Amino acid sequence: MMINFQGFSKQKSPQVLFENALPASDPGTLEQLKELSSRRRAIESINQNSFVTEAIAREMSGGLTSRCEQNIQKVEQYLPLLGNLIHHVNIVGDNPKMAQWISDLKIRWSSSLAPSSFFHLSGPKLYQMDSLHFELGMTTFVLGALLRDQALEVLSTDLVQSATVLRKAAGVYQHLAQVVLPCLQPELAQERPPEALISVSSATTLVCLAEAQAVTVKKAEQKGNTGGLLAKLHYGVCEFLNEAIHTLNSATKQCKDISSLTDYITTCKMLHELLSYKYLAESLKTDGKIGFAIGVLYHVIQSSEKHTPREESWRLVYKQVIDDLTVLLRKYEHENEFVWHEKIPMQDELPVPQGVKIVSSIVYQPQRWERTLVFKM
Repeated sequence: MMINFQGFSKQKSPQVLFENALPASDPGTLEQLKELSSRRRAIESINQNSFVTEAIAREMSGGLTSRCEQNIQKVEQYLPLLGNLIHHVNIVGDNPKMAQWISDLKIRWSSSLAPSSFFHLSGPKLYQMDSLHFELGMTTFVLGALLRDQALEVLSTDLVQSATVLRKAAGVYQHLAQVVLPCLQPELAQERPPEALISVSSATTLVCLAEAQAVTVKKAEQKGNTGGLLAKLHYGVCEFLNEAIHTLNSATKQCKDISSLTDYITTCKMLHELLSYKYLAESLKTDGKIGFAIGVLYHVIQSSEKHTPREESWRLVYKQVIDDLTVLLRKYEHENEFVWHEKIPMQDELPVPQGVKIVSSIVYQPQRWERTLVFKM
């Protein structure tokens, strides 16, 4: 990955006390509700300033040294308890008392994808829904985001692990889109965070797969694979991202603004398209078709001028890739002028990369700890 979007894991949520809202019928249920609150409190602290030292955090997590892994553990310890609660609430059915108790929980989450509002000077805008499926959906989204953060953390040291963790993140978002969020859609209010939309999770699945393939391409580049294969792999990244852009089209109709995510996906697609054409040109040159190589480079450099990335850091990377292509083009033009004298084909005669997608998501299998819960009905 040449550029990064760090907006997936910045959600915040105020405290939820399950034992205060849900009347337990026995001491065992009360203890389990208190444990739920304790596990959730650990998640609430993820995006807050923590005064816990690294040594204490490592001890609390059983020896985990990575902050990302510690946060993932917090979510993974909470989700099975939440799943068990949802199971027992579903057994009760459409009981008005239970509906009121769930409302008393005041489940609220901020969005990391929606734009900040100037009218919420005290903090990020909070979306409230009286639904445990909303809680499950937002927490699962955070799990996927933390896995993606972990993949970025190990990217510089272990490409294979980074790609594997991104595939796990894709599996989490796929589960979210196919299993969790469909239950929530009938309950969605007019104002809802983008993270609660099926289309956003579906698009994020494709983004994680594209990023996993991008890491795989980096590994292939280090191994010295040929330009033809690298061109196909880079264009496979583009195909994942094209699907993501298409999937997000329905999300933009439901949410006012997720343009930062859209711009990230578009910029990533353009970068990998540029690299795909670069390796295609190198492959054509190797095959003795320098005229076609020159035409391909000239065409893709011209097309790149239509896109300007939003973030300054992204623009710098984008410019560097274009500059590298321009240097390669000048080199080929000089060589053709003095050695080959080949004609430059028209644009409609030029070859285009053929994409190959070689990564798939790792299926996410949520755990549920089966513990009996009894409420005072």
